[in-house]
Amino acid sequence: MPNSRAPGLDRRLFLTSVLGAAAGIAGLSGCATSSAAASKSGAGLSAPLAEKVPSGTSLKISSYLNTQQLQFKLAKLPKLPFTVSSWVNIGAGPDVINAFRAKSLDLANNAGIPPIQAHYQGFDAKIVAINITRKPNYLFATKPGSDIRTVADFKGKKLAFSQGQAQGVVLLRALKEAGLKYDEVKLVPLTSNQFFTALQSGQVDIAPLANSQAPAYLKQYEAKGAHAITTDVVDLLNLLWAPASVLADSAKAAAIAAYIPQWAQGQVWQYENPDTWNEEFYVRTQNLTLAQAKSVTALANKPLFPPSWDEAVKWEQETADLLAEGGFVKEFKVDSLFDRRFEDIAAKAVPAEYRK
Repeated sequence: MPNSRAPGLDRRLFLTSVLGAAAGIAGLSGCATSSAAASKSGAGLSAPLAEKVPSGTSLKISSYLNTQQLQFKLAKLPKLPFTVSSWVNIGAGPDVINAFRAKSLDLANNAGIPPIQAHYQGFDAKIVAINITRKPNYLFATKPGSDIRTVADFKGKKLAFSQGQAQGVVLLRALKEAGLKYDEVKLVPLTSNQFFTALQSGQVDIAPLANSQAPAYLKQYEAKGAHAITTDVVDLLNLLWAPASVLADSAKAAAIAAYIPQWAQGQVWQYENPDTWNEEFYVRTQNLTLAQAKSVTALANKPLFPPSWDEAVKWEQETADLLAEGGFVKEFKVDSLFDRRFEDIAAKAVPAEYRK
């Protein structure tokens, strides 16, 4: 572990609070377990993908807030050539890692940081699809009554920090751009589902919120002095990933390869049909007003599924290095996180304008 440490963050306490005691114990023993699993599954991970999904194959797939099912339904995509035994309403990286460990989830949609965190905990999982985002998906919200206006004003303040989620890396990158060192701020270890309460109670001065979450918070607390601070910090990767043990199963790997095109096409449909998505998702299921929904959609990224993952690998390495600088993970080469057998599948499934 590098010697530089973020102040006020005891790593063991952090892992316990974020992942739960059971996951913390599993993380301590996970290196040996995942190494053994990797040696057994090596041949499976290097074998060519099957062209057809065997009959009887099933997957457990994450679908936070049921977005995947809604995308597929509204886009009228073809029936998947396998059974989805469960759509798991799960999104946060630490929760996904726990579900992977418990074998209650086979495939998940996350940002770039959870695979790094899983590797640090000794859990072997691989990235199988990439969607590049070019515009910020997060902004920084202040507690009510705050006079903070820029990231430079974060100095000396209490900042909500989730080590295993996209919000965490967005915060670290923003601090780096502003020239602030970790010992110049107070990082408060929380998970993203605790950010609202932490802001409301004044436990933290700042928390990174997703563009889709911020309107609800500001609607309630803007009159009391809460406000948003926007930056140009981008969380580049929106990805699909799966445990190595799942990918070593040729039938499940084939099913994942069949799922990726529809995952990509569903996002393209959502981008091309904002009015329908605003009404059916944000207004009907998330209780936003139509005006709020439109403001969120206006910030949406155009989906981008590159035929080559080189840019994604470079960004993931920069992220891992940034975390290592703060003592949050050990240094490692991120190439091992990518299963290149799946590299061009998403790109082939969408029109050329969504490949570059």
